[in-house]
Amino acid sequence: MTAFIGYYRVSTQAQGRSGLGLEAQRDAVCRYVSSVGGKLLAEFQEVESGKGSDRPQLKAALQQCRAQKAMLVIAKLDRLARNVHFISQLLESGIEFIAADMPSANKLTIHIIAAMAEYERDVVSQRTKASLAAARSRGVLLGNPRAAEVSALGVASAQASADEYALALKPTLDSLRASGITSYARLAAALEASRVRTQRGGRWSAAGVKNILSRLEKLGKGRLHRD
Repeated sequence: MTAFIGYYRVSTQAQGRSGLGLEAQRDAVCRYVSSVGGKLLAEFQEVESGKGSDRPQLKAALQQCRAQKAMLVIAKLDRLARNVHFISQLLESGIEFIAADMPSANKLTIHIIAAMAEYERDVVSQRTKASLAAARSRGVLLGNPRAAEVSALGVASAQASADEYALALKPTLDSLRASGITSYARLAAALEASRVRTQRGGRWSAAGVKNILSRLEKLGKGRLHRD
């Protein structure tokens, strides 16, 4: 019987007090442990930003994993961190860990997913800051009744983030299309098989792939392939 130590994380104090998100994580972990006939020895939970690397509860969980020769189990990879360096250190620590939502993921897959999550986080942050700075330079008083103008800036920031994500995904799509996978449906299936998630962390569909390729075409970086 495999021994597991559960680790749950939420990003805000409000979520920690309310339990929002924690119950879903605990449910996912318990279902996974039960499905493999394992035993959950202990659980640790933390309220901490995904950017932070100083996690006392995570350190305690890893110490218990070492002491009891247990595997760390989490609900989703992003509950650990959206930071490639942090994930790399964890992979090199010698402690085995598994994400309940992708138990078959290998080290390469985990690196790719962490890199995409970190990239998306940084792009959103940079675009938001740039949009706000541009608004201030034009004399927009953020938070005042000119909310419509600020809202438009938010839309522009979201569109810029989507453009950046599409460009980051382009090499993967190019490789798949070069191998003979050209229809929207088959490209979606290939991305799913590779455990690549959409910009919002969801599953791929033919429509989703079409949207990405359409965006790349508008950017002058892609060519549409129809079913």
